Amino acid sequence: MLRRVLSAALGAALLASMGGVAHAASTNGSGGNMPAYYDGKLFTINFKLLTPDLHNNPSFNIIYQCDACEASGLNFVSVLDAIQGDGFNPIWEEVQINFNPGFQPVQLTSDTDVLAAATSGEITLTDTEEFYRCSVVGPGPK
Repeated sequence: MLRRVLSAALGAALLASMGGVAHAASTNGSGGNMPAYYDGKLFTINFKLLTPDLHNNPSFNIIYQCDACEASGLNFVSVLDAIQGDGFNPIWEEVQINFNPGFQPVQLTSDTDVLAAATSGEITLTDTEEFYRCSVVGPGPK
């Protein structure tokens, strides 16, 4: 019973955090699907949290996210640094984007944009030490 209550609460929180769009409460299967940008193009990825501390894998990729953007009203879509055919590895480390004071949060759509914004001082990047299993499962939502 407690599991059902927690699952329902998680589902309601997820629904609220995604602007009222219905998504599955479980991150298993297609419930872990979400949009992400790669080189200016929108894709659908499947995303699931893994056991932390996977730095011993020398070829993990990076997924950039901006949890703080929500407070400014921006539903930031994650940005990938690789897809299949471009150095892709299914293990991803999350790096958080924080817009520095004086800069309005905006949607970045490529890792090149993210790194340029970091170099210019517009954003600060923070390694979260969280790892995910991520795969590109299709083109982005229409």
